[in-house]
Amino acid sequence: MSSRLRDRTSCQPKLHNHHYQVTTKTAVAMPNYFTETRTCPLAELATNLSDSELRETAYEILVGACRSSGVKPLTFITHSEKNLGRAPALTSTASLQRSLSSTAASNVKKALGLKSSRKRHVSGESDSERVKKAVTIGEMLRVQMRVSEQIDSRVRRALLRVAAAQLGKRIESIVLPVEMLQQLKPSDFPNQWEYDAWQRRNLKLLEAGLLLHPLLPLDKTDTAAQQLRQIIRGALEKPLETGKNNESMQALRSIALSLACRTFDGSVSETSHWADGFPLNLRIYRMLLEACFDVNDEISVIEEVDEVLELVKKTWVVLGMNQMLHDLCFLWILFNRYVVTGQVESDLLFAANNLLMEVEKDAKAMTDPDYSKIISSTLGTILGWAEKRLLAYHNYFHSDNTETMECVVSMAVLSAKIMVEDISHEYHRKRKEIDLARERVDNYIRSSLHVAFVQIMEKVKSSKHSSKNQQNQFPFLSILAQGVSTLAFSEKAIFSPLLKRWHPLAAGVAVATLHSCYGNELKQFVSGIGDLTPDILQVLRAADKLEKDLVQIAVENSVDSEDGGKSIIREMPPYEAESVISNLVKSWITTRLDRLKEWVDRNLQREVWDPRTNKENFAPSAVEVLRIVDEALEAFFLLPISMHAVLLPDLTTGIDRCILHYISKAKSGCGSQNTFVPSMPVLTRCSTRSKFVGVFKRKEKFQIAQGRKSQVGTTNSNGSLGISHLCCRINTLQHFRMELVVLAKRAISPVRNSESAHMDNIADGMGKAFELSTTACVEGIKQLCEITAYKIVFHDLSHVLWDGLYVGEVSSSRIEPFLQELEQYLEVISLTVHYRVRTRVITEVMKASFDGLLLVLLAGGPPRAFHLQDYETIADDFKSLCDLFWSNGDGLPADLIQKFSTTVNAILPLFHTDTDSLIEQFQYMTLETYGSSAKSKLPLPPTTGQWNPTEPNTLLRVLCYRSDETAAKFLKKTYNLPKKL
Repeated sequence: MSSRLRDRTSCQPKLHNHHYQVTTKTAVAMPNYFTETRTCPLAELATNLSDSELRETAYEILVGACRSSGVKPLTFITHSEKNLGRAPALTSTASLQRSLSSTAASNVKKALGLKSSRKRHVSGESDSERVKKAVTIGEMLRVQMRVSEQIDSRVRRALLRVAAAQLGKRIESIVLPVEMLQQLKPSDFPNQWEYDAWQRRNLKLLEAGLLLHPLLPLDKTDTAAQQLRQIIRGALEKPLETGKNNESMQALRSIALSLACRTFDGSVSETSHWADGFPLNLRIYRMLLEACFDVNDEISVIEEVDEVLELVKKTWVVLGMNQMLHDLCFLWILFNRYVVTGQVESDLLFAANNLLMEVEKDAKAMTDPDYSKIISSTLGTILGWAEKRLLAYHNYFHSDNTETMECVVSMAVLSAKIMVEDISHEYHRKRKEIDLARERVDNYIRSSLHVAFVQIMEKVKSSKHSSKNQQNQFPFLSILAQGVSTLAFSEKAIFSPLLKRWHPLAAGVAVATLHSCYGNELKQFVSGIGDLTPDILQVLRAADKLEKDLVQIAVENSVDSEDGGKSIIREMPPYEAESVISNLVKSWITTRLDRLKEWVDRNLQREVWDPRTNKENFAPSAVEVLRIVDEALEAFFLLPISMHAVLLPDLTTGIDRCILHYISKAKSGCGSQNTFVPSMPVLTRCSTRSKFVGVFKRKEKFQIAQGRKSQVGTTNSNGSLGISHLCCRINTLQHFRMELVVLAKRAISPVRNSESAHMDNIADGMGKAFELSTTACVEGIKQLCEITAYKIVFHDLSHVLWDGLYVGEVSSSRIEPFLQELEQYLEVISLTVHYRVRTRVITEVMKASFDGLLLVLLAGGPPRAFHLQDYETIADDFKSLCDLFWSNGDGLPADLIQKFSTTVNAILPLFHTDTDSLIEQFQYMTLETYGSSAKSKLPLPPTTGQWNPTEPNTLLRVLCYRSDETAAKFLKKTYNLPKKL
């Protein structure tokens, strides 16, 4: 607002001849359901100035402004002179002494669409009688502003003294409260109390205008402001001495002038800014505009409104007002008067709407953020009031007051448009072009129709409430359909023609809303029924008739629309009986699937995965889940419908998801291969002259135990029991895998037996039933087999493999202890796991054992060192390991063992190769891998874990564990590897 305020004081007030839209309709008043009060949106003052104090201040400014702009000097007359009838000769100014005898019609009233004042016509009061009561416009203003003759006399007397003391100065050049304090003494008041109250009022005005709401923001370091606060604070505690030569008064005058005459560029202004800061100026100006209403008839605008506004606008130079702010304030005054007086005088609402159109023009030309803040607050209040009615307009409007409704819609749309389009810069930068009026009205229609629908529904329910027979409750929707149809035709006849001004498809939106509301009730009704009955068919027929009525209205309303009404029709999904039945069955399916999901979760929570619970060694929860699935399929085919084949995929897909959920839970929490494999220690070189005593890196789950058997770190005290749990999970998934094939056949069989020609195609599509679950079973079994194998080898048997095998002397720490304990685990697996997946589990254990052996040989850490002669021992141990899985032909097939032992068989010869050859092979393979860059210095090959006799890292690791001086020197020289961690 700063840019506006810099210029506004230089603008001379003049009456703008607005071309307001004239409303000629005669509106019927809205029902006065209750009288409302609106909080003034013009912001609250930071000080406690009452309305009466602001009104008296406004009157002082008005009289002073008229005096300042008049051509005659201001003279004071006593009450006795007024009583002698000599007032006209001694009135204050040319402006205020203008006669009221003119009977010309008000231009402002014409522009705003206001009729002549009711009171004058009702009471029969003549112009001559009115003139006798108030001879001049000034006297009439005094009466309108509720100012007593005594106060008026005192104000005029003070202003005469001010004029004499400030000869030649205009009203905008002085700080009026300071001058008033200077010129009036306690003797000018009936009593000391009234004088003290008057003085406090002027001090509070100075505080509000110069300190709390100044035009130009105060500098926090401004000493003048601090001094003024101290003076005002002291004067409020003890009355201020206002003598001409009083130091306090002189200080007050000096400080007030210095604060009031500040400018944005630092120069001293000839204009005094003491009452033009926001919101003080607006609150004072509001008191002036209130004078436009007849003091004896609060809903009537006086006939002399033109003259009153002409005088009121003379205060603009003091209050810093302009035409835009005037329009906004007058809009609020008109609207608020309409609301607080019971909403009986529609002329006030029409006038506010017409003035709102002017405000819209003003808003387009104004970009000041402070003005935007004021207009947003004002229009927000108006919009809130209007939308409260429009969101339920069937409760407020009817065929007799549609003109009032049209005005309310106009105000709501205009207010929203100004707030969104003309004020919001974000709207211009970010939002795409939209029809805001149409969007708003669309919302009003949908909201109000929904409210009306609920009221009809409650009325029908209350009429049926006395009947306790459930069978008599079914036709409820039939009766509701009739009521909705009546509402739709009423909407089409009364409101849609009015709303079409803003929304070309108003009737279509209305019937689409009713269609949706009734459709929701219809769906809810059907969802609570288990079987189709004659009563349900009756409801469906009533719904079908209603739908035809609604669609017909929508089609008629959309004849001239751009898309031919397609957008509206798309909002009205049909109420076809088959569709309703289909939805009913789908709801039944959803309920069954939810129940199945609950059963799955409940059984999983109780499941302990103990294979000893039944002779098949799988989880009891699987039996329960499959039983519920079977019951769901059987109940589905017993439903009395003809669309089993169409809806069967919905059921099987849901069952598939539930079983998939079970499978996911069955394999969750078991870990992975990496969970059990220990971390590889840092590479070192061997030292045959020292014995290693210490630790090397392991995963946190594992405790290192040198020279003794480790404790098995499982959740159970018995390692084999933990493996049994995993075996139970494997069996459970295998059981599901087999039963899913049976379920798929059972689901397809009734469909194939149907006589319908297209059923074969549907049945063929059902060939992939439970596909997700079947795939998940296969993947789950594979994962669990791998996890079981790695848990046995690297976790349960870590004390004999990782912590014991080949630690120290190879000949004294061979593989036999590992084989003995591994055999026990293989016996558990053979007795527990289903025969169809038993071979797979044992195969995974074999692969894990081979991986474990290689890990010991190539990454076993400093405790291990191998001589060339150890090769035969290691090879013999590996043969024993393979023999365990072959088991004299009773175990795994020989070709399978051969397939997975290829890597071990390829790497073991390296332990028999002499050190120089190994070094030569390592250098050659490193150069082959890294090229010429490795000639100067051999790079350290990274560990890939993919062991291979031609892979540099594998060769390097054989050298690291070679108990040989040549190997140690090579590793020291090439990589400076340490002897120990």
